[in-house]
Formats: sequence, C-alpha cells, structure tokens
Amino acid sequence: MQPSPVTKYCPFPPVNLPDRQWPNRVITHAPLWCSVDLRDGNQALPQPMNIEEKLEFFALLVKIGFKEIEVGFPSASQTEFDFCRRLIDDNRIPDDVSIQILCQCREELIVRSLEALRGAKNVIFHLYNSTSPKQREYVFGASKADIIGIATKAIGWLRQHGRSLVETGTNLRLEYSPESFTSTEMEFALEICEAVTDVWQPTVANKIILNLPATVEYATPNVHADQIEWMCRHLTRRDATIVSLHTHNDRGTGVAATELAMLAGADRVEGTLFGNGERTGNLDLVIVALNLYTQGVHPGLDFSDINQIRDTYERCTRLEINPRHPYAGELVFTAFSGSHQDAIKKSLPYQKPGRPWDVIYIPIDPADIGRSYKAIIRINSQSGKGGVAYVLENEFGYQLPKLMHKEIGRIVNDLADAKGTELQSAEIHDIFVREYLNPREPLHLEHCQSTKRDNQVNCQAKIIYRGQPLNITGRGNGPIDAFSRALTAAGVPAFELLSYSEHSLGRGADTSAIAYIQIKDSRGHTFFGAGTNTSIELASLKAIVSAINRSLK
Repeated sequence: MQPSPVTKYCPFPPVNLPDRQWPNRVITHAPLWCSVDLRDGNQALPQPMNIEEKLEFFALLVKIGFKEIEVGFPSASQTEFDFCRRLIDDNRIPDDVSIQILCQCREELIVRSLEALRGAKNVIFHLYNSTSPKQREYVFGASKADIIGIATKAIGWLRQHGRSLVETGTNLRLEYSPESFTSTEMEFALEICEAVTDVWQPTVANKIILNLPATVEYATPNVHADQIEWMCRHLTRRDATIVSLHTHNDRGTGVAATELAMLAGADRVEGTLFGNGERTGNLDLVIVALNLYTQGVHPGLDFSDINQIRDTYERCTRLEINPRHPYAGELVFTAFSGSHQDAIKKSLPYQKPGRPWDVIYIPIDPADIGRSYKAIIRINSQSGKGGVAYVLENEFGYQLPKLMHKEIGRIVNDLADAKGTELQSAEIHDIFVREYLNPREPLHLEHCQSTKRDNQVNCQAKIIYRGQPLNITGRGNGPIDAFSRALTAAGVPAFELLSYSEHSLGRGADTSAIAYIQIKDSRGHTFFGAGTNTSIELASLKAIVSAINRSLK
C-alpha cells in the first residue's frame, strides 16, 4: 500500500443535493423485484449451469415469487438462446411472470434476441450501452452525442423489429441501462435517459424501466442514494418511469446502497440470490427482502424454506454459502458464547403469540424461514461443520471432501443439541463410524470379485438386501460402475454417482484406505457414503453401500 498521504486514489465526488429528502424517509412497501441469476455473465460461475440446472433454478425463482426474471443474453450464446426457447416452448413461464433478456445496442443482436422470444406472453427487453467518461474515452473513443446515438438507434430498431412480436400477442416492455451510471456525470445520465424515453414514448399504463446500475461500486451508499434522488427529481416523465436499481458489491455495501436508494425513490431492485455475480457479486436479494420483513414490511417473496432454497442454489451453482451469511448461513442462528446462549434462553419464554419478536441476539424468528435456533457446544477451537471436519482429520486422519463437511456437521450438531453437553473427540469419531462405516441395513456387501476383459469390468458380488441374500452381477467401465449396475439390476433403487475421492489411512504396506462417494437418489437428494479396507477397490464399493443405506434410511 502507498504510505500516507494517499495520492494514488481520489475520493468520489459528492452530488450537489443540499435539500436531499431520503434521510427522513422510511421504507413502507416492497419494491418490484427482478432476479438476474440465470444469465451466464451475471452468474460468473467457474462451471456455468447447464440447461437442466437453469430450468430447476427458474422453477425455484417462480416458487419464491419473482414476477420478473432475467433468463439470459440470447444473442450472446447458443445455450442462452436455447434456454429461452425451452422455457417458452415447454410452457414453463406462468402468465403473471415476465421474462427479461439482455441485449447490446446492435441491430443484428436485437433481431436475434427477438427470435428467441417468439411466443412469450410477457417480455422485458433490456438494452444497455456504456456511458461513463472513461468508457467513452478508453473503450469507445466516442463523444456524448455518439453514445446517445447508439442508444436511440437501438430503441428505434427494437420498435421496428419488435412490432411483429407485439402483433402476435406479446406484451413487450423496454428496460434501458446507462451502464456505469454511478460513474457517469449526472447531467449526461439524465440526457441519455431522456433521449431514450423520447424515442420509446412510454405512458403511465405502459412504463419504461430505467435501470441505473452501480456497475462498479465506487462510493459510499449515501452518494448512491443522492444520485438516485437527483435522477428521480429531474426525469420529465417520472410518472411513466420505473426507476430500477442494480448494485454491485465492490465496497461490500451493495445492500446498504440499495436500501438507501429505495428511500431515495427507486421503484425496482435487480439482484441475485445470495449475492452471486462478477467480482464481489451482485446485490443479495435474500438479505434485502428479509431485512424488509424484519421491519414489518412483507417483501412479497417467500423464503419460508430457506434451507431448500440454499440447497438448490448450492447444487445448481456449485457454490457454497458462507456460514456467516445473513439469514441463510449455517451458523447465523447458532450461539457459541455461554452468555449469549443464556440471554437467548431467557428471552424465548417471553415470546407470546401476537407479540412482536424480541429475542436478544436473534433479529428474526428462525422458524419464519424454516430454521431453528441452536446452542451448539464448542467442540474445539473451531466449530460447526468446519470444527467437525477439523477433529476428524487432525485426530483420526479422515480427510473429508469439502461438500461432506455440511452433512456430517449437521449430524454432529444435532447430537450436541440433544445431549446438551460438550462433545469429546472420541464421541465425534463414534458418530462418524456409526453413521458411515458400520451400518449393515438394509444393504450389506458380503463379498465382491471383479475381472477385466475387453476394456470392461465384470463384477460378481454377494449382498444381503432387506434380509435376503442375493448373488448379483454387473458389467461396466470400471469396478464402481459395474457394481452400481449390478445393484440396480437387483432391485436397489436407482442412483447417480456425483463425486468420488480417496486417501490412505496411515502409512505402510498394510495400511487401510478410505473412499468417499456422493450419490443422488431418484428424489434428487444427495448423500455421502464412506468405506474402508486394505483394498481401495473394496473400500469404494463399501462407500457406495454406505451412501445407499443412508439414502434408504
């Protein structure tokens, strides 16, 4: 870092708004919500969702209650185009839900995007172009007039080429974003928004959405609020305009900036579940919605089963939610401090039906979002799923896969709750052995032998399934595949292998190996299994049996 004085960075210029009104306002109703989770660029995932995962995520967003959902950038990739078509052709979009697509201000891309939208009932067509001084200078080498021309021409093309879509029954609405709005001169941001509105000619009955994005968060939240209030005051067609927010989280204050901008007059909020997105992420819609709820304002979104929402999110995105994440984190309703536990315990008896929630240290009733308060006894210097994994690795040599931490952590935490005393390391080990390594019901592997021929493996095994001894055979591209096929052929419920890992336990020629396998059953639920043996092949097959037993249990 540069020593003081810091000359490398300049403070963000304030907005001249001495009579600002937003500090004296109170949020009394929820905004319009728009989820932007499903566009690949917004997801910023190392492994983007495939179409089936996108379909599952879309269904989740509909179930939560989103009425506006950005489903992609259909002119940018075939996957995005195909997903849009799949939603429409399969009739998956409820009549009261609008799908939103993103498009650059280029005629051929507008035409391509409109092709993806044929047959949709309600559409928000989101056009954008960059407007900030540095974008104009560094990227485009364009004047203000040039940038306005890019935007207004695009609006004209949309009106022209979108006419056939409207004539066939589609309700087509326009959203326009001056990208990098918060880095753009206020006067120019207003000028380009007014120019776009002049071309589109919105009405009070058919409003334009002007989305004012904090594409990169450079300033404190109060400056963002000033910018939004300034725009709301100066728009000449304010009654025909929905002012929309799209905050990022580069300074870690995306939620605060959004809440203050709502006070400043914004009508609509774009963001993602749990704040996923480029760099430090987009606005976290879960936090903003539940923040409203804790102030007595219903958000119009249903997070009453946040655990299921979290599980679907983690499975589809392959991302993990931080254990300290507000509302959804594994540990946010967990008290480790004895004094905190005591205060919470003494508060709970005072909570009566019809009385406002007022439990010390817990600002929301966990039951409202499908969760519960836990007084977890510390098991070592760490705690929760991380603490359990720490004990099992450092004292017993089990290097659990990261995704398995949550599963075993919940099992141990439940026992700690029920027992009400500190768990010793040996007790944690006993839980692991009892849950993963020792179960023999309803499936037990007695014997297995595999042979390889013509790049295929034949598996012959003896199992006991629901009390009945069975000899089973299977053929596959490896021992695990062959054994899995043999089990399915014998009537064991079908399952899908998701992940596999292994390591040795100790050193030397006679040391045992342990394998961990994750499966998904026909209900879509996932389970880990573990198995040990001096043969890594047999350890792997025992891990499959372990996972199946946990699934069937």
